[in-house]
Amino acid sequence: MAEEDDAKIRILQSLRGKICEAKNLGPVSGQNRQRDLCTFCTISLDQEEVFRTKVFDKSGSPFYGEDFYFEIPRPFQFLSFYVYAKGVFQRDLPVGKVSIRKDDLCKYSGKEHWFSLQPVDPNSEVQGKVHLEMRLNEVITENGSIGQHLLVRIIECKELPLISGQNCDPYATVSLVGPARSDQKKTKVKKKTSNPCFEETFFFEVSGFSFVHHRLEKQKTTLCLLKEYATCRSAGHTLQQLLQKVSFSSGGGGHRKAGDQDLVLQSQGTHGVDLWNSENLAQDVFLGETRVPVKVLRNDLTHKAWYLLQPKGNGSKSKSDDLGSLRLKLTYIEDMVLPSACYKPLCNLLLKSPDVKPISASAAHILGDICRERYEVVLPMVRLLLYHNRFVPFVSAVATLELDNTQEANTIFRGNSLATRCIDDMMKIVGKSYLAVTLKPVIDEICDSNKSCEIDPIKLKEGDNVEVNKEHLQGYVQKVFSLITQSSSSCPPLMCDVFRSLRQLACKRFPGDPHVQYSAVSSFVFLRFFAVAVLSPHSFQLRSHLPDPEISRTLTLISKTIQTLGSWGSLSKKLSSFKETYMYDFFKSFQEEKCIEKVKKFLDEISSNVNKESSGLEDAVVLKEGEVQKRAQGKKRLGKKNFKKRWLRVTNKELTYHKHKGKEAICIINVKNIRAVEKLDESSFNRKNMFQVVHSEKPLYVQAGNCVEASEWLEILGQVSRCNEGRLTTFHPSNYTGGAWQCCKSQSSSAPGCKPCTATMLANLQLDIDCDREAERLFSFLSSNDVKLHNMEDACASMAVYQGPQREPEEYSKFTIQEPKETFQTLKQLRNVMEELQRQHDTRSDTTAQYGSLDNPIVGKTS
Repeated sequence: MAEEDDAKIRILQSLRGKICEAKNLGPVSGQNRQRDLCTFCTISLDQEEVFRTKVFDKSGSPFYGEDFYFEIPRPFQFLSFYVYAKGVFQRDLPVGKVSIRKDDLCKYSGKEHWFSLQPVDPNSEVQGKVHLEMRLNEVITENGSIGQHLLVRIIECKELPLISGQNCDPYATVSLVGPARSDQKKTKVKKKTSNPCFEETFFFEVSGFSFVHHRLEKQKTTLCLLKEYATCRSAGHTLQQLLQKVSFSSGGGGHRKAGDQDLVLQSQGTHGVDLWNSENLAQDVFLGETRVPVKVLRNDLTHKAWYLLQPKGNGSKSKSDDLGSLRLKLTYIEDMVLPSACYKPLCNLLLKSPDVKPISASAAHILGDICRERYEVVLPMVRLLLYHNRFVPFVSAVATLELDNTQEANTIFRGNSLATRCIDDMMKIVGKSYLAVTLKPVIDEICDSNKSCEIDPIKLKEGDNVEVNKEHLQGYVQKVFSLITQSSSSCPPLMCDVFRSLRQLACKRFPGDPHVQYSAVSSFVFLRFFAVAVLSPHSFQLRSHLPDPEISRTLTLISKTIQTLGSWGSLSKKLSSFKETYMYDFFKSFQEEKCIEKVKKFLDEISSNVNKESSGLEDAVVLKEGEVQKRAQGKKRLGKKNFKKRWLRVTNKELTYHKHKGKEAICIINVKNIRAVEKLDESSFNRKNMFQVVHSEKPLYVQAGNCVEASEWLEILGQVSRCNEGRLTTFHPSNYTGGAWQCCKSQSSSAPGCKPCTATMLANLQLDIDCDREAERLFSFLSSNDVKLHNMEDACASMAVYQGPQREPEEYSKFTIQEPKETFQTLKQLRNVMEELQRQHDTRSDTTAQYGSLDNPIVGKTS
């Protein structure tokens, strides 16, 4: 069984795109006018709705601006986009639709197109497939002559559409239309099912159809049938019993041998099946049809297959009124994913990229180099590197290469390079929960409250008060800014590792610039992460739909402000740099020095964390320090267990306390030995704002100056120790005194805690990554850029042979080639891997499901 699973080929489909806008939408019915339209748009796979935009208020040319992405889990015929007019006291009314056959999706891939809306015809709204069997038999009629019967068996249907959100009540009509007759029969109705099993057989006389028999075979067949008829009559059997016996005998329904030529079918008749939903008090609803020509029995007396249901008229477009048009951007991808073993050589070649010197000669860098115009190529590569824990060394290497080519510190990581694209995708994957925890509540508040925040005098609406708007905006900005700068404990460890590496590399490249260590981190976490998420919350799953224009304007102003505040800590940006007068006036309300201090503190925290996978060799960075009250730990037998003022200091390596600031440490606790950091009940020592640091020795009890300080200490200490081995799952919220724990009265000083520890980090990162699929996507990108690979090989060969001044062709200059020989060697390895993968694809290309099977049904003809 395992071998069968390993050899299985998966066909995986996905669709990504954007519903951009509609234009000049026409009236939906009589009295409805264009100015009255409140519209929305849906996406359907056949008749199954899979996506819906929000309702756009009263516009004949609405801008939807909705991005979508989904996996397609089943076969489908049509991808359809419907525009509906929102009904108030009645059902929503269709304005028009755009239907695209699956086979035609590749024509529109990756680019925006305008599509004319077509009328929504109920007879074209179909979905599902039907399993049919046809059999041709010769029978003896009442008068003793030989006739033909066509047996049609309706076996079952699959994936019929829902009707009004519920399973339908389907039945089938079966017909035979030919030169001389037209018969129709009907199955029983199956209740409440989208997958009805009919198992009904129908007989049709086909004497009106023309057949030519070989004369000798005809005589033999006639003689046999007459003898059978005489035997049955003498035994008292009826003609119907004889027909049943002959119809299902091995002679009448068996498969023909390859050499037999006794029956040549000349009929042009058609057998049809229509599916309907039974409506008790209304007209039955058409579900689909298929038409099978009787001549399919020309080479075989039995035909059994699955057919896709088709619309009436095969979905042909009727002449439409001017219903308007819809602008769409679509990217449909179908991957044929091979067994895992096929991708191991490609994965191994990519995963060793961080170790290749120089990094530009690695397979991963070459892939990014030749596909630099295609942004989507980076994502599968990032996913593979993340899954195998190779992302940080790779991005550090490519960031080093970029920094080597950066001449000024104030332009660090500003371009759309391989390094920045990799980090962007990593943050979207790894930081999704981080964004939700940090920003979603305040984003929801902003979108739901709908307060006006416009401060540009030119854009103010009538009746707006700019001072009130400024107050609203300032409140939102301060809330968002505070949530971000206090969120370091929630920042995923992987992001911290990347930020720490960028910080170190930037300092090494520009040692004389005191701000570069901050700008290297803020250019990502503020400009490319938080500010972008605030600007487009729907793109980061913080909101389900694109916000209204007024809310979008508010989010734009907040995002712009957050970018500026984030840059203050890294570039010391001054108010005088603002071009807009209204922005200059607005930023006067912020205390610049305090903002700079908060930004730098936050950047220090997220770029200085040490986790269990880090080397721990970097310099100690102070994360927080300040005066506290510390209770004596009673290390000395005669010492008093009282509270004393101490200077507490935590770095990414140690927690220490000192008698005074700048003095030698009295006690040093390695942060790796911290097992828990929790609040302490006020009743323990009748003191507020207390917390405890549980480590390998006795707990350290500390009282902070206020609740804010206590919260910050808990946050910083929790962050720096969150990846430690041996962290406790429970703790005692009180102290041990008088021979017992005051919280649970347990008398053992080593008794397990009685309360669960606070979660000091987000849930462990669970990356839902299909490595085989990502490898197949990368193979597809490489294959589609085969010409560029050849050009890069030519460039390497030219550079390695010719030692004079390089006069590279224009296409050569697009490649990053530091070591031609190393790069050429990697290209050769890539070429070998691609050829083998292509051979595997070619070998397995014939193993797809048989045409007419459930997984690969026949696209039947229509009436």
